[in-house]
Amino acid sequence: MFELAPYAVSMVNSRGRRHADKSPSHRSEFQRDRDRIVHSTAFRRLEYKTQVFVNHEGDLFRTRLTHTLEVAQIARGIARALHLNEDLAEAISLAHDLGHTPFGHAGQDALNECMRGQGGFEHNLQSLRIVDLLEERYAAFDGLNLCFETREGIVKHCSLENARQLGELGERFINRTQPSLEAQICNFADEIAYNNHDVDDGLRSGLISLEQLEEVTLFACHSADVRAAYPGLGGRRLVHETIRRIINVLVCDMIETTAGNIARQRPKDLAETRLGRPLVAFSDELREAQREMKRFLHKNLYQHFQVLRMTSKAGRIVSDLFSAFVSDPRMLPPQYQEAGDQSRRIADYIAGMTDRYAIKEHRRMFSVGEI
Repeated sequence: MFELAPYAVSMVNSRGRRHADKSPSHRSEFQRDRDRIVHSTAFRRLEYKTQVFVNHEGDLFRTRLTHTLEVAQIARGIARALHLNEDLAEAISLAHDLGHTPFGHAGQDALNECMRGQGGFEHNLQSLRIVDLLEERYAAFDGLNLCFETREGIVKHCSLENARQLGELGERFINRTQPSLEAQICNFADEIAYNNHDVDDGLRSGLISLEQLEEVTLFACHSADVRAAYPGLGGRRLVHETIRRIINVLVCDMIETTAGNIARQRPKDLAETRLGRPLVAFSDELREAQREMKRFLHKNLYQHFQVLRMTSKAGRIVSDLFSAFVSDPRMLPPQYQEAGDQSRRIADYIAGMTDRYAIKEHRRMFSVGEI
């Protein structure tokens, strides 16, 4: 029987749900959260939302959905190794990108600019808005009515201005306390997944090369080990074996470093894990290696001219749609014309689009041939 650490989130110390909900019979509250997320409309849309490459650019590139599944797998394994609540870690991971716009960060940046002066747009807060309000699956309440700890883990970043509007959820940003260890794990699992799988997708696309990566310490070290163990190995097998080893060493380092931090602080309960510095961490050596990898990807992949062409077009699509709907909200689907903050409703509509739907909607709005 798997035993949780006394400082892990559990059904006993959970702050519960916003709306009263009968307890599940054959699963935990956090398993129920996971199931509600997986069955949501927003989760299904992740299949056709950009990670780095727009969905139609290739069938084998990561999408938001496959990235999300990879994050959940990594987070769950780490949580289990540390005797934390793996069901909660999984639920947070599965929900962390629900609010992402089409076209990845390019779409988010464009929508944030459109919403300047009106609260802005941030995908973590949009994910929370989805699970708290926008999903319409239950008769008794809006949203998915998730547990506090799942909702808390979704909000990775938040300005003080926005935190003051989140009530209990925003207190940790105001008081500078930490989220649960499970939430901290998800943040690191996200970083591990996207760094290494962006390397894989970058190589597959041809926008970065093995020769360039040999200048990056983390990749070069493990690539050399693979070549020594398997002389003559090349192509996709070399790439996959190298990335597999990098992920493994990062996960193991994080587990060992975090276990050491916990042993030194010796938290007696969940409340004590929220005090001071985050307990979940990489060692100094691996943290710097990860930073080097991030710098490489930013310079050589995210700033590659072909990626920038895509992000430029994506930004225009989002901005054009937003401007058109602001100028005449009657062009919105009926459910987005309801009374209230019209700009926010437009942002909800655009953020919920998949890449291909946004492209088709833009074509319908602006191409004379689509009349």
